[in-house]
Amino acid sequence: MSKSLEEMKSDDDNLSLCFLHRNISKFASLGAKLILSARNEAELVRVKSELKGKYAPEDVKVLPLDLASGEEGLKGVVEQAVSLFPGAGVDYLVHNAAYERPTTFEVNVFGTISLTKLVTPHMLKQGGGHFVVISSAAGKVPSPGQAIYAASKHALQGYFHSLRSEFFHKGIKVTVVCPGPIETSNGTGTSTSEDKKSPEKRVSSERCAELTIIAASHNLKEAWISYQPVLLVMYLVQYMPFLGFWLMDKVGEKRVEVAEKKGNTYSWNLLFQKKTKTN
Repeated sequence: MSKSLEEMKSDDDNLSLCFLHRNISKFASLGAKLILSARNEAELVRVKSELKGKYAPEDVKVLPLDLASGEEGLKGVVEQAVSLFPGAGVDYLVHNAAYERPTTFEVNVFGTISLTKLVTPHMLKQGGGHFVVISSAAGKVPSPGQAIYAASKHALQGYFHSLRSEFFHKGIKVTVVCPGPIETSNGTGTSTSEDKKSPEKRVSSERCAELTIIAASHNLKEAWISYQPVLLVMYLVQYMPFLGFWLMDKVGEKRVEVAEKKGNTYSWNLLFQKKTKTN
């Protein structure tokens, strides 16, 4: 396992925060040197403090950054990251930023790509590196009600799969992780699966983090992490696209209606509910 890793997250996204924390604990337990990066420095310090007593504090560094600051704004941060652990380099970069509108593409796509372009030369110089990209099931299948978010994830996957092909023989590896709905804290200590407004079955953030590390350590190019029916739809769109797209066309309008009512957008019932007639 690598001894140096840079973590990315969105401090405005509770799912990203929880998933980040689980990933940090998993990587730290394997002896990785960690650089925690996000806009919210106080939150990063809090996460680091929770690792005290479990892992060596000198192996966890906090380095604030804002993906929306553009390539020029990120240059100095990357140089700092490379120098934090002399001689170690950056072997793993985990992209975990996730914003909804209005800055979806600015952060999810352009900021992530800018950071990658700045880190890649350092990886090439040291003989290789590994990008772990937390995408979404929405990056693989139609996601009615989440069109802009889904577009940002499709863009990420296209970019990173192309990047891997370009630099594969120079030691650059890419693992794209596509989670479905993930269970995380809602800020009150209650998990989302216990929230009456979110009755869908979700994969725990701990399990998702564990499977992400397994996927990266085995150099998988892509990993899907979800329960049914999301996983079924992903397989249909991948291997029987005529059926997968027909299915999503069938449930699309109903899914948007359910989303507007804060209901379960991942339910089997969407396949069998009759469309509500309007006057």
